[in-house]
Amino acid sequence: MVGAVVLDANGLLAGEGWHQKFGGPHAEVFALQTARERARGGTLIVTLEPCCHHGKTPPCTDAVLTAGIARVVVAMADPFPKVAGGGIAILRSAGVNVEVGLCEAESISLNAPYLKLLRTGRPWVHAKWAMTLDGKIATCTGESKWISGEESRVRVHALRGRMDAILVGRGTVVADDPLLTARPAGARTPVRVVVTASGDLPVQCQLRATARDIPVIVYTANAQKLEGWADDGAEVVALSDTAMSLDAVLADLGRRRFTNVLIEGGAGLLGSACDARAVDEFHVFVAPKVIGGAGALTPLGGAGIPQMADALALDRVTFEPSGGDVYVHGFAPASSREAASD
Repeated sequence: MVGAVVLDANGLLAGEGWHQKFGGPHAEVFALQTARERARGGTLIVTLEPCCHHGKTPPCTDAVLTAGIARVVVAMADPFPKVAGGGIAILRSAGVNVEVGLCEAESISLNAPYLKLLRTGRPWVHAKWAMTLDGKIATCTGESKWISGEESRVRVHALRGRMDAILVGRGTVVADDPLLTARPAGARTPVRVVVTASGDLPVQCQLRATARDIPVIVYTANAQKLEGWADDGAEVVALSDTAMSLDAVLADLGRRRFTNVLIEGGAGLLGSACDARAVDEFHVFVAPKVIGGAGALTPLGGAGIPQMADALALDRVTFEPSGGDVYVHGFAPASSREAASD
């Protein structure tokens, strides 16, 4: 998540740009192309250190030097191993005045998912659910369409369009037969991921029927049960009984360079994620409905927390109307701290 601004030698806005697509030109390139000759002797302000290696695109340091920029203001150094201060060093050695640290906390917060992936090898985990005022995600018969209103569902589709993957458990596939796509399509097309130790998935469902068109990954300890899914285009990842865990799934998604993943349910998978303190960011839609039922599902299964003093208290919580619902958005305390400091 990088943005850049070019000021000419008189301090006037000459160009701006942002990194629009993975594999596409970086923010600095767009900004310098807009500024053209006005960049010479001017200042480049950028939220992340300019890259200095050949990757999907040429080094941004080359573009900065060719443009004749005299001063570069960098919010934060890039911890990516192929950069890691190298871009700053190249610019300084070429005589460019480089300042680092302006609005660093804001840049770290903006790029928290990217920084977590580099640091831990795991993606930034979002958790989403919709529930009634009495904390239910379905009626006692399992019916859940629709708890939230139309505006909340629009928000969820927009959220999906920012993700690299959407995770559900076997129960959600069986109960809801979800498609798990963003409608309308967003900036990204998330991979649909199913986590099922047993491998007992429906013979017919929307995920399997569309696997050749939109990627599906199934993590399981019983891959032999899912040969039909593989034949229909899904990728089946076999894990042993002892290795079958949410952390193993997240580690594999991290190896695929997925940065943002969304857990949509159900209660078992969400509960396991919260038990493991694996969730970084929460998106909860509360509908003004009451359905009751001792057997009606609540959002989180798992082991839970025995003492109220140990409850997870979210940071940076906001409450926003969403049609007739309330959208609650917040961060896990550790994630909030990591997003605010290096």
